[in-house]
Amino acid sequence: MMKIAAVKAPGGLDNLVIEDRATPRPGAGEILVRVKASSLNYHDLAVVLGVLPAADGRIPMSDGAGEVVEIGACVTAFKPGDQVLSTFFPHWESGSPTADRLQAVPGDGADGFAAEYVAMPASSFTRIPHGWTLTEAATLPCAALTAWRALVVEAQIKPGDVVLTQGTGGVSVFTLQFAKAMGATVIATSSSDEKLARLKALGADHLINYRTTPEWGAAVVELTGGKGVDLVVEVGGSGTLNQSIVACRIGGHISLIGVLSGWSGAVETAMAMFKNIAIKGITVGSREQQAEMIAAIDVIGFRPVIDRAFPLHDIAGAFRHQQSQKHFGKICLEF
Repeated sequence: MMKIAAVKAPGGLDNLVIEDRATPRPGAGEILVRVKASSLNYHDLAVVLGVLPAADGRIPMSDGAGEVVEIGACVTAFKPGDQVLSTFFPHWESGSPTADRLQAVPGDGADGFAAEYVAMPASSFTRIPHGWTLTEAATLPCAALTAWRALVVEAQIKPGDVVLTQGTGGVSVFTLQFAKAMGATVIATSSSDEKLARLKALGADHLINYRTTPEWGAAVVELTGGKGVDLVVEVGGSGTLNQSIVACRIGGHISLIGVLSGWSGAVETAMAMFKNIAIKGITVGSREQQAEMIAAIDVIGFRPVIDRAFPLHDIAGAFRHQQSQKHFGKICLEF
């Protein structure tokens, strides 16, 4: 038997329960992983709150890192004792996203990693970065890969480019770390001067408090000598997108990866058109992109910023901490 966390219909933190379930066994092509860590994403919060409806009794959490304890028939990529990292889209190995490839997200369309053991196809995992702990590795599959795809795959950021980040959540902090490693200039926004100071310590070149500077798009243009930024990693959605359009240079990119300030709203379409801005929705990335990101991390050598780790039995407390918006970087679960 193993311990798992499950969310009961209709969702809500009070409907998260800890249960005993039978330990799975790996089938052909599968590996049995002893999960050691997971990390919280906005997607996970939406699932447990019932905003993204999931099956009654669903085991949440899209991210997982652990140790292989058993392999099924025909598995050659991993062996017992290997440390492995989950992929957000188990069916998206490479190429462009398709409807089929975006199915069966762990913790949403299938049971996830809030469990002591999981049996899943070996193709649903990659290795972890050299020298990283499993808790550190568990921060990567959703937040880090989203930042990587926005910067490297879509916007093709190069040294000397200017990148704008919003807030201090996992994606934004990873964006800052990757962008600085690539030789880019980073303008960081937050509503907290204390958090802005921490972003500065991580390498942010310019800081804007969007609470005291609500027209921060114009402030960004001024900081860039009237040009605007090459890339905005947009986590707010409708509430911040228009300021991002103002902040972006002609021919620049906006990677739309979050809806924290609203699911829909009025958009300055005329300005976006005039500026020839590419607005691209980003939903994490493929297994191939994750492997490329991990290879880059091995060279870059940075470590993730982890705010706090919670035990599995206090998963509801971890989500309440996330809701408080007091965190900086990633919140993790350790088993």
